[in-house]
Amino acid sequence: MSLPAYAELHCLSSFSFLRGASQPQELAERAEALGYAALALTDECSVAGVVRAHTALKGHRTRLIVGSEFRLDCGLPLIVLAADRRGYGQLCRLITRARRAAPKGCYALQRVDVETILEPGHCLVLWAPRPAQLREITHARADALWLQRYFAGAAWIAVELLRDGTERAHLALLQSLGAQSGLPLVAAGGVCMHVRARRRLHDALTAIRLNTTL
Repeated sequence: MSLPAYAELHCLSSFSFLRGASQPQELAERAEALGYAALALTDECSVAGVVRAHTALKGHRTRLIVGSEFRLDCGLPLIVLAADRRGYGQLCRLITRARRAAPKGCYALQRVDVETILEPGHCLVLWAPRPAQLREITHARADALWLQRYFAGAAWIAVELLRDGTERAHLALLQSLGAQSGLPLVAAGGVCMHVRARRRLHDALTAIRLNTTL
């Protein structure tokens, strides 16, 4: 029995500073080897790695989706995927707006920026909340309703299960939010390395980023 087609929609490379432990081309080659239908490279407020990923996938079956991850000033985590050339231009405008609004190496983004720059259909939006971000359920409902209001038909709740003992409760809460808001759910991995052997490197990068010991 063949497995259903899978596309990874949330993937960070080494171009997400101190977060991704693999090069874009390594992630692309691994996605192809696993038979993925598509791979979305979604580095934080950046599309710097897409050329390397595109080169690695050129002529192969796995399709590259250009995207980027953002954390809005209000704390809302969003993944934006370009659905076409116009959407790619809008994504780049959003990155430029965010970078210009903050000192070098940082970015700042408001909800109004997302509302005014992105067009549903040309850009697709995923909301990937962690369990800790859902503790204030009233705020979570408001976030879901905002997405449905501005990006109806082009927004999803990304389900990323971390295998830390909270999976069932987290999934049930996301399903409830989806039912209340009308947002469909989609599977994603929150990938930050292409093979398990990079775990030690990722731990070291995370310790540096958090200024703590291993």
